[in-house]
Amino acid sequence: MTNWLKDAIFYEIYPQSFYDTNGDGIGDLQGIIEKLPYVRSLGANALWINPIYDSPFKDAGYDVRDYKKVASRYGTNEDAKRLFEEAHKLNIHVLLDLVPGHTSEEHAWFKESQKASENEFTNRYIWSTDVFGGMAGRPYIAGESERDAIYMLNFFKCQPALNYGFLKPEKDWQLPASHADCVATKEAMIDVMKFWLSMGCDGFRVDMADSLIKCDDDNKSGTVALWKEMLETVRKDFPEAAFVSEWSNPYQALKAGFDMDFYLNHYGNGYHTLLRDHETEGGDHSFFSADQGGSILRFLDDYYPKYQDTKDLGYISFITGNHDTPRVSRTHSTEELKLAYALLFTLPGVPFMYYGDEIGMRYLDLPTKEGGYSRTGSRSPMQWDISQKNAGFSLAEPEQIYLPIDDAKDAPDVVSQDFLFGKSLATPLLPEEFTKEALCGYNNVSDSLLDTVRQICFLRHAYEDLQADGSFAPVYARDKGLPFIYKRGDLLLIINPSHQAHEAVLTEDLSDAKVLYSISGAPEIHENRITAPAMSFSILQ
Repeated sequence: MTNWLKDAIFYEIYPQSFYDTNGDGIGDLQGIIEKLPYVRSLGANALWINPIYDSPFKDAGYDVRDYKKVASRYGTNEDAKRLFEEAHKLNIHVLLDLVPGHTSEEHAWFKESQKASENEFTNRYIWSTDVFGGMAGRPYIAGESERDAIYMLNFFKCQPALNYGFLKPEKDWQLPASHADCVATKEAMIDVMKFWLSMGCDGFRVDMADSLIKCDDDNKSGTVALWKEMLETVRKDFPEAAFVSEWSNPYQALKAGFDMDFYLNHYGNGYHTLLRDHETEGGDHSFFSADQGGSILRFLDDYYPKYQDTKDLGYISFITGNHDTPRVSRTHSTEELKLAYALLFTLPGVPFMYYGDEIGMRYLDLPTKEGGYSRTGSRSPMQWDISQKNAGFSLAEPEQIYLPIDDAKDAPDVVSQDFLFGKSLATPLLPEEFTKEALCGYNNVSDSLLDTVRQICFLRHAYEDLQADGSFAPVYARDKGLPFIYKRGDLLLIINPSHQAHEAVLTEDLSDAKVLYSISGAPEIHENRITAPAMSFSILQ
């Protein structure tokens, strides 16, 4: 596992919507550079930036036209290099988004692959041998190429699947992973990774990481073996590079060599039950929906075995949200979000915060933009200061803005929530300031969501027990019973997402326990009995 991930907290930036410095209505790399002090002030010390590569943007940049060129809307390759350099000055690592499973249909590789005459890119993508023969149940496009064949899609119509081979080829057009042309695809992707790492990038979030080998088995053994080889090759030259997979199966992803695997919002899994279980019959049963009867056991029964079985291989990464999920503020109050974030940022593994979630930005009902569809409402511009034009996102005219901005009078923004304990946004907090002594007196200095997020992030940096590899064990967890109590090393953490106080009886005497931090008041302790106040979170030592 990469060493610097132990104390990492990531901040995901959707570049189109973060900060526009040239007045064209679209966020850019210079905008990210200018806001690095803000990112650092949150306690975040790592970035994940959604695709910045040249693209026709039919799928928001996940349709790559040139892997080695920054899209002009964002700037230049030199701007990217400068972003890495400026981030590193503030001890911030940067992951780019890697899209290895497909390219844009406008990519130079694909244009060559479409030709009837055979060339080095003929098998760079997956083609059948008969334009009328179908593709064994896989999505495909016919009738748009010079060659007498149809090509497989990896997702949208604009995204032809790159050819890494089939686990067990059954048709004459299905090549094994060992075929020279499939090996060439693998080597091309390794070359892309090394290109950006050489420029100063610190690693990659990998899109659809489990999609490479086709007709794989249930264990994804072909894709696991492929990634293991690819990542080992890259790490020979870049041993501190970090990789997080969009896989949501740590048993497979971490065995494949990834440092981290996202715990994504898949219906019915543990993460889903915490914040997003509002589409089931009978209402919202999310654990953090106050007084709705959600059980923490639904989370633990799914998560805890995964954690125990994979903790020595790598990390499970929790997200507040991302560019593909509705913002959690859509169904949760600010007080509920504080408690949810408190859990997500104090669990083992490496947490990821989606831009705007720290201020409770809302999901907007927007028409699709660049393939967003239902996801578009979570991709609206960052709201820096609602008293300013376009909430401080851009000086462009409103009709030029990438997506509309929340125009409600009470729209959340950074300025109204930023107290930062008297510090200026232009003065980033440095690692040496994340100390136990510096945290004294910070409890409830501000009740804004933004500063609550900061306080919890500072605590995570200050106490090694709260970091990625600290131990974790449930202490008090009952079916529809509260509070939920868990240990991280020598620390005891208590969460009660209910409007009523709840008592737990433990096996140990807590009379000498010290309250390090609390939201909504400290618990009452009488020997082995602990009463958690309504809507509260506490850390005891």
